[in-house]
Amino acid sequence: MSQTLLDIVESIRQDFIQTNDLRDETLRLSRALVRSCANTIRAIHRHEWAEAAELLREARTDAKTMVDPLGQHPSLYHAGYTQDALKELVEAHVVYAIVRNEALPLPGELYVTSSTYLRGLSEAATEMRRFVLDLMRQGKVLEAEPYLAHMDEIYSQLLTIDFPDAITDGLRRHTDVLRGVLERTRGDLTLAIRQDQMRLALHSFEARLGSASGVDLSTATAPLSLAPPDEASEL
Repeated sequence: MSQTLLDIVESIRQDFIQTNDLRDETLRLSRALVRSCANTIRAIHRHEWAEAAELLREARTDAKTMVDPLGQHPSLYHAGYTQDALKELVEAHVVYAIVRNEALPLPGELYVTSSTYLRGLSEAATEMRRFVLDLMRQGKVLEAEPYLAHMDEIYSQLLTIDFPDAITDGLRRHTDVLRGVLERTRGDLTLAIRQDQMRLALHSFEARLGSASGVDLSTATAPLSLAPPDEASEL
């Protein structure tokens, strides 16, 4: 039996209602996923490993809950808000894997497209700058070098992805941002290393000079005066 125009339009309307409801639910889940990933990275920076691992498990569960119903709705799966949330999932997992010296997760394990995985990888490398700066502030300059090495390796790999933005979903822009962050971080760390080397050289010189003069300059409480003896006595 043929359908009337009213029946056809009503069928389409019901399909749109279901799609819109699914879109609203996907938006809600994507926001929750972004918050969960942000909390994970915060826990990693605080070295709260058990909490970070638990948050990652919850984030993967949330991602699966969000992605599973989208099998018949590719437009919703490939929507910006969906992929942006999944990008945050990749970033959180990669940061955790690097800091804990574990294997990197695979794209399929995180329900993401190849382009989203690479964008998340780029942002994870950018996040490494914070670890470098934190270690520098603690005076652990040499311990910061491996994080710079990870940034450099990821950047070098992303440079090999030479495809149009329509395929990589704007990866080139993320790679350019990472290059700027990498260059600043390398400059900051190089300066800190040079300062440490100079500090050690000065301490070594003071120790040798003190040994030759019989005075421990490293523990001296008053600076040496360069003024003539009579002027120094008047100060």
